[in-house]
Amino acid sequence: MRKQQLVTGQIYHIVSRSIANFKIFNDDNDCNRILNLFQYFEVDNPPAKFSLFMSLKPVQELGFQKYFYSLIKDQDKIVQIIAYCLMPTHIHLILKQLKENGISSYMRKILDSYTRYFNTLHKRKGPLWESRFKNVLVEKDEQLIHLTRYIHLNPTSAGLVKKPELWKYSSHLEYIRSDQTNPITDHDGLLEIKPKTYRKFVNDQKDYQRNLALIKKIIYPNL
Repeated sequence: MRKQQLVTGQIYHIVSRSIANFKIFNDDNDCNRILNLFQYFEVDNPPAKFSLFMSLKPVQELGFQKYFYSLIKDQDKIVQIIAYCLMPTHIHLILKQLKENGISSYMRKILDSYTRYFNTLHKRKGPLWESRFKNVLVEKDEQLIHLTRYIHLNPTSAGLVKKPELWKYSSHLEYIRSDQTNPITDHDGLLEIKPKTYRKFVNDQKDYQRNLALIKKIIYPNL
């Protein structure tokens, strides 16, 4: 039980880290797996156990997103995914809770499912994540837009890519391109995003945020 329950209708920055900074996203298969989990558990009652669903013939023929969304288009969601970023050892999500206990239920299902996948793949046992995900309430619109920039710049701050648009595993491309089909994120009614303006908004802060990350690493090497 969390000390402070998450409130329905509110927006939170969610961070979940691996145990001992263990690298848990090693290739495209790993990353695509959890991105599919992000979408699969948005609804109260997914069609089947995730591993079974992924083995179905229509999924193989049509692709995960197209088939999944054809099944759940009338279902209510428990969370709204506003932004996300995968890093080798952790995940960032900005979520709006749409139903009571929605975020806690959503995160539990995602993390448990990915743990089973990862442990089976690597023939290991035991937990994969730190015991609880961290959450920070997002109280203002200005805070929200700056937070999306912060998480979209994480890969450049960590030196993984030179430009945020080169990192395939964040929602940045969904913000700066209008041709994305079946996007994972939905910021309608929350953010007014103009792709060209947003791209500049993010890139203008790139060097500054990377320098801050380097300074933090020097001062706090064990964090």
